[in-house]
Amino acid sequence: MRRIFRRIVRIIALLVGMILCISLAVIAIFVYGNTPPAFSSDSAAEWEGVTLETNSADTIAVRFEVRKGESAQSVGQRLAAAGLIRNQYFWYLLCRYYDKEPVKSGAYLIEIPANQIAIHRILVSGKQILMRVTVPEGLTLKKTAKLLEEADVCPAEEFLAAARDTATVSRYRIPGASMEGYLYPDTYLFPSAYPAAQVVQAMADNFFTRIGEIDEKALAMPPDELNRLVILASVVEREYRLDEEAPVMAGVFFNRLNIGMALQSCATVEYVITEIQGRPHPEILLTRDTEIRDPYNTYIHPGLPPGPISAPGPVALGAVFAPSKNTYLYFRLVDPASGKHYFSGTLDDHIRAGTLYLKGGS
Repeated sequence: MRRIFRRIVRIIALLVGMILCISLAVIAIFVYGNTPPAFSSDSAAEWEGVTLETNSADTIAVRFEVRKGESAQSVGQRLAAAGLIRNQYFWYLLCRYYDKEPVKSGAYLIEIPANQIAIHRILVSGKQILMRVTVPEGLTLKKTAKLLEEADVCPAEEFLAAARDTATVSRYRIPGASMEGYLYPDTYLFPSAYPAAQVVQAMADNFFTRIGEIDEKALAMPPDELNRLVILASVVEREYRLDEEAPVMAGVFFNRLNIGMALQSCATVEYVITEIQGRPHPEILLTRDTEIRDPYNTYIHPGLPPGPISAPGPVALGAVFAPSKNTYLYFRLVDPASGKHYFSGTLDDHIRAGTLYLKGGS
């Protein structure tokens, strides 16, 4: 009986020892696989989708991009190849264990050294790097598209396609062919490789929020009436230099519209040259430029242009909703340094102001 008992004890001890050894081996493999490798910034720089962001005495911040539709296996291979993780097979096991939390596409910031579990938590969190983009007042759709592409938010062509999408234009009740003029100039935070349609939506939603703050009656206006004001604001945006002169300019343009006079805005001609004809921005406008046959040329076509020519900001929008009550029909830049204009009610006075300006500059 004792012999049987001793044999059972030996077997149990052997099993416990084996389990202990296996457990220690598993722990050792886990610790080894999870331990950050010695990272080389030169190695990371060789791989697409991996960018060195900052380098300090203690940490290195790396921008890692998970491509749209990329598998966890592919992510693991690239992490290992770039020297961000020690073992890609441990990564596969980790992803299988957390199979209900897949890695999400986008750009992420990883502070190195970081173990595999920490990196996995970052890539499944969806908390991407946010790109700070400032869209200045007066930018056109094409220039905004280029700015967003340079900031790695979305490709320019995709942004333009989204801004011209008929369903989007219809949803915002815009009587035009695109969202030109209705994407508010502001500072935005977008993830890298963000869907262009969502960029357009964010900027358009911001526009309608802000215009309601500028004038509470704006959102209740019929689309055509609001569109007329947005078009005029886009022209004022490209003409004014001093904030206090914007309402005066708006008053001048309203005065011209009321008597059937052409707006004669140089900004509309510049829009034709740069945005429609695709030519470089002119240093000065020549007489032949003001004679270009195009609906947007307000020198030869009375009334407003067919659509906005830029993204108006709060000053220009505020100016058309509350224009200065004046009798001016003309304005002329008299101080390029300060941006000051001279306003006049007659053509003779306008010409005389130009003569005085030229004499002063001689």
